[in-house]
Amino acid sequence: MRIQGLGVIEDAVVELAPGFTVVTGETGAGKTMVVTGLGLLFGGRADPGLVRNGTGKALVEGRLSVPADSPAGRRAADAGAEVEDGELLLARTVSAEGRSRAHVGGRAAPIGLLTDLADDLIAVHGQTDQQRLLRPARQRGALDRYAGEAVSVPLKAYGGVYRRLREVSAELEEITTLARERAQEADLLRFGLTEIEQVAPQPGEDTALAAETERLGHADALRTAATTAHEALLGDPETGSDAVDASTLLGAAQRVVEAVRTHDATLGALADRLGEVGYLVSDVATELASYAAGVDADPVRLEVAEERRAALTGLTRKYGASIDEVLAWAERSAARLAELDGDDDRTEELTAERDALRAELAVLAGEVSAGRHDAAERFAGAVTGELTALAMPYARVSVAIGGVDAPDGLEVGGRTLAYGPMGVDEVELQLSPHPGAPPRALAKGASGGELSRVMLAVEVVFAGADPVPTFVFDEVDQGVGGKAAVEVGRRLARLARVAQVIVVTHLPQVAAFADRHLVVEKSSDGTVTRSGVVTLDDAARVRELSRMLAGLEDSELGRAHAEELLATAAGAKRED
Repeated sequence: MRIQGLGVIEDAVVELAPGFTVVTGETGAGKTMVVTGLGLLFGGRADPGLVRNGTGKALVEGRLSVPADSPAGRRAADAGAEVEDGELLLARTVSAEGRSRAHVGGRAAPIGLLTDLADDLIAVHGQTDQQRLLRPARQRGALDRYAGEAVSVPLKAYGGVYRRLREVSAELEEITTLARERAQEADLLRFGLTEIEQVAPQPGEDTALAAETERLGHADALRTAATTAHEALLGDPETGSDAVDASTLLGAAQRVVEAVRTHDATLGALADRLGEVGYLVSDVATELASYAAGVDADPVRLEVAEERRAALTGLTRKYGASIDEVLAWAERSAARLAELDGDDDRTEELTAERDALRAELAVLAGEVSAGRHDAAERFAGAVTGELTALAMPYARVSVAIGGVDAPDGLEVGGRTLAYGPMGVDEVELQLSPHPGAPPRALAKGASGGELSRVMLAVEVVFAGADPVPTFVFDEVDQGVGGKAAVEVGRRLARLARVAQVIVVTHLPQVAAFADRHLVVEKSSDGTVTRSGVVTLDDAARVRELSRMLAGLEDSELGRAHAEELLATAAGAKRED
């Protein structure tokens, strides 16, 4: 892994080999940045405040050993990433302005892909995880994770039924709670539909009536105009007037030109066009005469049309700008009214569905609860066994599973229990630190050091039930010392046999059990502080452990103690 511009680290290359790797350093040296870098590499939250001052961005790159046929390898390949020779390259950049980008297998990728890959590759635990372990939801999640399919399968089905029950209950509540408002809405719709039905408008009727009333209201003027135009084109044979009409003039013009058309083709073409105009004038005059004869000033029809227009206007004022919009409103309102009128039927359907869903949910909740109870004793026994190996030989962990009575809850196991998206159970991890002590909740019964060991024990149990290739622990041994610290280191070494274990620690007893020791060193020139990561050889490791033990690297007593600690750790690992 390579880290650039993250915190006080300017540029560091960290080789995280298989087995047990420990990271140490003086307070403030930036050793936690190694864990922070891993967190970013696997989709952790990007905080621009982590970018080193004077640097535009921070970069974390990692090279992972990922078989192509592994779940992580397949997931990366599905996203278009390249897995070459069993290795996958990951990169994450964070700018000082807060922008974050990810690359997987040489291709740009969403941050979510890094998070997905982390599920199959790594488990990172820090000091804050100890506090999260105190939360009931976290403890229930730990038990469910341990129980496996015995809980996950019915819990998945439970979740689907639970969501549907919420939807049905919300709709049913809306129908019953808003019954008065819906009844008022139905009355208004029914009134409007009745009013429209009484008028019975036809599509486009308002436009047609507007044209008709305009024509009837000006019938005399229209007839006079048509008659006058007809006379101008053809004359009026009834009056015997000597006025020259357009048709006569066109005929005279055509005859004159026709007489000489043989002398010039151009003039002949004009003669043809005069003939066409004459025919057109004659046709128009005939249509004008027919129109004038058809125009009838019918006061009765005009009155009927005006009344009809008034009725239509009354509808368009209320329900739409035109009759077509009024008819569209009526169609929508009829559908809505049918829906509102069907509330009683719908209420019965929803009530029946709700009752069926509650019954199904109760059955699934019982299956989930049974799976948790079956796993609880095994889980508690496994964690208790691990605590014995962590210098808590008399401690006992138990899992209390209960529920809260609620009159509107689910019938499970002869009780009516409150329920939620995760079932009816309330799960609580309890610790009895020594014989005779009553079990108490972790938040009340465990000291800081005991809580650290309980969390480590839980993770070790998970390593056997749901393993991931790499575990990272960031000072989870806080509050632990003496013999307990030795046992923590010994247990971490055992865990390293089946997984890669990376531990940031301040305890020499833990560091002595590591297969590989990295130290974060800080340097400063008075203006800029930088940190780097160094892999220690045997001699340097003795000096570092001496510093951790006595605060002095060159103390003979400290060096002797460090060498003794390494020898003791090596012997314990051989025994295991």
